[in-house]
Amino acid sequence: MHKKSGIALILASLLFGCASPHGGQPGETLDLGDSQRVTRLFAYPNNCSVICYRDWTLEQTVEHYLQQSLARDGYAQASVRVTRSGERVQAHFQGTPAGYGKSLLQLLDTGELAYRGASQLNLDGKWQYNWYFFLPLGMALENRKSVELLHFPPDYSLTQAQDYLRSSTTDRWAALLSYNGIPLEQTPAYQTIVDIAPIAAPASAGSTLEGVYGYFNDYQRRMVDELSAGSDNTSLPMVAFGSPVRSWIKQQYGLTLPVLGLGQINAGASRQVSVLGANHPSYIWYAADPANNKGSEDAANAAGIKVMGQDLSAACWQAGMGQQPTRDAQQLLNSCTEKWQVTEKLQTCELFFTSVRNLKPEQAQAKCKAS
Repeated sequence: MHKKSGIALILASLLFGCASPHGGQPGETLDLGDSQRVTRLFAYPNNCSVICYRDWTLEQTVEHYLQQSLARDGYAQASVRVTRSGERVQAHFQGTPAGYGKSLLQLLDTGELAYRGASQLNLDGKWQYNWYFFLPLGMALENRKSVELLHFPPDYSLTQAQDYLRSSTTDRWAALLSYNGIPLEQTPAYQTIVDIAPIAAPASAGSTLEGVYGYFNDYQRRMVDELSAGSDNTSLPMVAFGSPVRSWIKQQYGLTLPVLGLGQINAGASRQVSVLGANHPSYIWYAADPANNKGSEDAANAAGIKVMGQDLSAACWQAGMGQQPTRDAQQLLNSCTEKWQVTEKLQTCELFFTSVRNLKPEQAQAKCKAS
């Protein structure tokens, strides 16, 4: 009798160990809301037009984005399973730290403000047929290093990739962070994005979207407040990309931010957040287009190299502040600017020719030595 109960105890402990291989953490079950709420907040179905590009259920779609968050938070061994019980949708996390789900529930609650704004936009007859409501799903929820303020996500990030960080914009900026010492696989932690328009749209939609920001004011401000909060009441650094976003910062916070302009905004609870103005990550292709430089290839290259220096300086600041949020922001910016625009300007030139003009390294070297 005693022997059997001893065996039963051993088996129970083994089963518990298998179910929870992360230091005995039992995991966490979160109620995400009813299926109607989860459907709208996860833009379900993400990619259906008669034929579904990926024919996923609602549960599979939610699971997909939550698994991305786990990976980007650095919890590669953790897992999540999404189920439906009646009308309720639940996420079952395994191997995550206690309280991991708090940030997810916060994001979804704030997302309701965005949905309200988008609904009003439609009621006012300003919503476009080829726009998609899209919250920044799949980001690092807990182990964020910095925040990126952008304009709007490209439509294909939703309809094709189902990955908020899959775009030419984010790919280029990840590369710039890697040139500044951040391993590529760690760059997603630095790229927690807040788009001031939570609308996936074609790349050409920028000018139309500039008229809709007012519908999302409550959402935008709350996202900035919540995502810029680091541990121990520290503030994470923020980069404001592109003129529409820098104009929004001016309108909302009264802060004028030119490219490589540095300032602080109040993010609630008396927290000051350092914000750096930057070019849009894709701006370099416009600046370096001969058509925008009176047809001169030399002038286009010079313009592109200048933007490359600015972009590398901004990514250097973001990388450094992300690693050490309490350091002197202005001092770091000065040293980053000195590095990429003075002491390492030859490397800046070469990186422009390899990454934007797609030259081989030896061709880029020859170009830069000649100039």
